[in-house]
Amino acid sequence: MGDFKLMKGNEAVAEAAIRAGCDGYFGYPITPQSEVIEYLMAQQPEKRTGMVVLQAESETASINMLYGGAGAGKRVMTTSSSPGISLMAEGISYMAGAELPCLLMNVVRGGPGLGTIQPSQCDYFQTVKGGGHGDYRMFVIAPASVQEMSDFVKIGFDMAFKYRNPAMILSDGVIGQMMEKVELFDPIPRRTDAEVIAECPWATTGKTPDRERNIITSLDLDSLKQEEHVMHLKAKYEAMQKEVMFENIMTDDAEYIYVAYGSSARICQKAVDMARAEGIKVGLLRPITLYPFPEAELLRLASQVKGMLAVEMSLGQMVEDVRLAVRGKIKVEHYGRVGGMIHSPSQVLEALKSQIIGG
Repeated sequence: MGDFKLMKGNEAVAEAAIRAGCDGYFGYPITPQSEVIEYLMAQQPEKRTGMVVLQAESETASINMLYGGAGAGKRVMTTSSSPGISLMAEGISYMAGAELPCLLMNVVRGGPGLGTIQPSQCDYFQTVKGGGHGDYRMFVIAPASVQEMSDFVKIGFDMAFKYRNPAMILSDGVIGQMMEKVELFDPIPRRTDAEVIAECPWATTGKTPDRERNIITSLDLDSLKQEEHVMHLKAKYEAMQKEVMFENIMTDDAEYIYVAYGSSARICQKAVDMARAEGIKVGLLRPITLYPFPEAELLRLASQVKGMLAVEMSLGQMVEDVRLAVRGKIKVEHYGRVGGMIHSPSQVLEALKSQIIGG
């Protein structure tokens, strides 16, 4: 059994990175995720595990440091918040194209532009649909608690290396800043250089007596070869579908369904209890992985319920994927607050009544 601590979500991610055998964290402070690098600097993980922690000169620099570390087969990570992730978009696309594993976290704040430092979920499109240029996807996992902020670091690294692809923890300012009790998992030893070479035959670890040099690049000027490569990536993204994760809450007898992830799912869970107290049979489908998205489960529920309400702290982004998943079988509407505003359970319940039940 691991240790129990009271921690902020951002602190839990930082501690989990150390315990997950991370080799290097390269980041840049931006609200509301600055506690990640602050915690790492205070913990001095180079003395605990040998992990490197470095504040880069910019977000652009940090993502390219990840490119270098990942190219050597190392477990590398960065975190940021909305505008910072935008600055990393080119590098993320390069890493996806070069098939390099890394773990990122976006603690989303309100936008567009510099916006506000308050929580939001307005980066769903950017994260789930790629975000940078070209045909690529990331494995995306969305925590709804401080405990999951810790647990998902280990899952994120596992998925990044399993598929040789960037993985993203999509959080928000609520989960990043709130404090809860966390059970921290037991530390995983950092891999030795020999273990890295054995586990990552593709890595650029130099020429040895029993192996040739590896060259890692996302560039291929031969269109036919580039097409073959992109189709190879497509097959990999399709294989990720078997990693789909979701949570059903009181959906067995539900006549209506909330669909929400992250902090919005926590709010909806309370709204479900309030609705049930009034005799309204409501359930909650919480996508845990946003890519892959739980399309099959939503389609299954669509044959059972009368309507769904997608609840997001955005103008409506995930709702598009919900509508695609149910294939027009039922009514799907959206309710959200923006600009850093957070909806209340009573507002979510009233939205269900007005937009779905009475709409």
